[in-house]
Amino acid sequence: MLHRNLRSFIHTLRQERDIVEITAEVDPYLELAEIHRRVIQDGGPALLFTNVKGSRYPVFSNMFGTSRRVDLAFGPRPEQLMKDIVGLTHKLVPPTLGKIWGERNLLLDVAKTGTKTVSAGQAPILEMVDAPAKLTELPVLTSWHEDGGPFVTLPLVYTEHPSKNDHNLGMYRVQIYDDKTTGMHWQIHKGGGFHYHEAEKQNQNFPVTVFLGGPPALIASAIAPVPEMLPELLLTSLIMGEKLPVAKDPHGGKYPLIAEAEFAIVGHVPPHERRIEGPFGDHYGYYSLAHEFPVFNVDRVYHRKDAIYPATVVGKPVQEDYYLGEFLQRLLSPAFPLAMPGVRDLWTYAETGFHALAAAVVRESYKREGLVNAFRILGEGQLTLTKFLILTDKPVKLENFTALFEQVLERFDPAQDLYVLGNTSMDTLDYTGRRLNHGSKAIMLGVGEPMRTLPDTYQGSDLPGIRKIESYCKGCLVVEGASFEEDPELAPRLVDLAADKLREWPVVFLVDDASVAKAQSSFLWTTFTRFDPAHDIYAEQELQRHHVGYKLPLVIDARMKPGYPDEVVTRPDIDQKVSERWTEYFGKTNF
Repeated sequence: MLHRNLRSFIHTLRQERDIVEITAEVDPYLELAEIHRRVIQDGGPALLFTNVKGSRYPVFSNMFGTSRRVDLAFGPRPEQLMKDIVGLTHKLVPPTLGKIWGERNLLLDVAKTGTKTVSAGQAPILEMVDAPAKLTELPVLTSWHEDGGPFVTLPLVYTEHPSKNDHNLGMYRVQIYDDKTTGMHWQIHKGGGFHYHEAEKQNQNFPVTVFLGGPPALIASAIAPVPEMLPELLLTSLIMGEKLPVAKDPHGGKYPLIAEAEFAIVGHVPPHERRIEGPFGDHYGYYSLAHEFPVFNVDRVYHRKDAIYPATVVGKPVQEDYYLGEFLQRLLSPAFPLAMPGVRDLWTYAETGFHALAAAVVRESYKREGLVNAFRILGEGQLTLTKFLILTDKPVKLENFTALFEQVLERFDPAQDLYVLGNTSMDTLDYTGRRLNHGSKAIMLGVGEPMRTLPDTYQGSDLPGIRKIESYCKGCLVVEGASFEEDPELAPRLVDLAADKLREWPVVFLVDDASVAKAQSSFLWTTFTRFDPAHDIYAEQELQRHHVGYKLPLVIDARMKPGYPDEVVTRPDIDQKVSERWTEYFGKTNF
């Protein structure tokens, strides 16, 4: 079913009995977020909070918190349409009238994409306007007790290049300072930040509109890792299967207003003005630290008369972005070979915050072509933020990291298949590089035929300084020792003293708690979010013609380090409060 707005989706969820309305008063400060986290952890329903303390607006959350709800939001049509569109590039070359006529139905579907301008009477977003703005009346969540304040968790930030026709719809953290100002957490390598940079060079005030709600497709498009050639509003239209309705701003704003949005926050970001933003618990599962970011000055807020405030909660995986990320990667995967010839399949791992780990199946039709494809991936859009990239040329379900990693480790030649690239950029929220936006990257290849049989159980003698040994998968050990603060040299010492004992194990992760090896989610989150390749990979090595050749094993120090942000945890009194009020929220039948 096509959803043009949030309330259409809510109606479907009610029909499917996959939403719960909570009428008890709930505090948007910490309490609502803890309810949300418990429900999503148990695979529970979407939530509509109708009595939110301090606000007249209801809050709709956990809308994408299961694979089933993602399917209800979008259905199978967008994925099939994307495959068909990509298939046209082969079917219509060379184009003939017969071929074009044979694909007329698909071409008509493609012709429906884009935007269409509607009248004010057809744009519910124009029903009300608050001028001056009253942002503190919105039920903006504070999710974690060390957060620097409330922030909008599903902001759809629309910008246009100051001198070109390009637009960007991105999701950037918006901290509420007061009724008229917010932070604007533009991250490096993101479109909105590029646009602002160009405007700032010209010393211009930069127009910005932040939408809340609208078609579910609009939310998905804002976070989609689309190739640069695919505008986000076009992707929204493609997912919806019809043109996206927009309206002119009656107060002279530069940008169009999404007709079916719940809120549209209109204003500008001045050049060269910065303000401290944060700290905030983020989707990596840690607190991102306080830094200076641009300031959004709000002029007015458009909204529906009965507006619903959409929200999500970020924290340790698995959260809503996991299920939405699955859908988006399936949707966009047919388009990646067009942008990156030689890349057959691509996956980024939500368990690591997406940017910390990616994997791809690539073509290896000649020696080292896999490396060519690696650099192509690292040069594409948001994929440029990838910290650790793993490549194979053999088909494998990339979502299954165990299967992928075993396949790669069977084929991995440490002397030529590991590249550590120092002094590169890193995602703003990843602090393992020891400096904001700075860090390193690694590329690991496992192509061709297997060169070793991998062990699945460690049967050697005790390892120096190690108190617990587990295997995550064949060829990958997880070992537990003293904390980094107690013994910072434990990882290099393992290489020096125990390399011969570990030679048959290609990779050894040194962690604070080896029990994380029991599941993919806990393993990926604990390891890949806690090491920077240039700082934390240790192995015997030799330099030959400017290339570092490694010997097995690779010991990766994935322990928490001094200076890393704290892990997010629920404050004890909030944990107790939510437990005590649980039947007030859901009744005795729970979900």
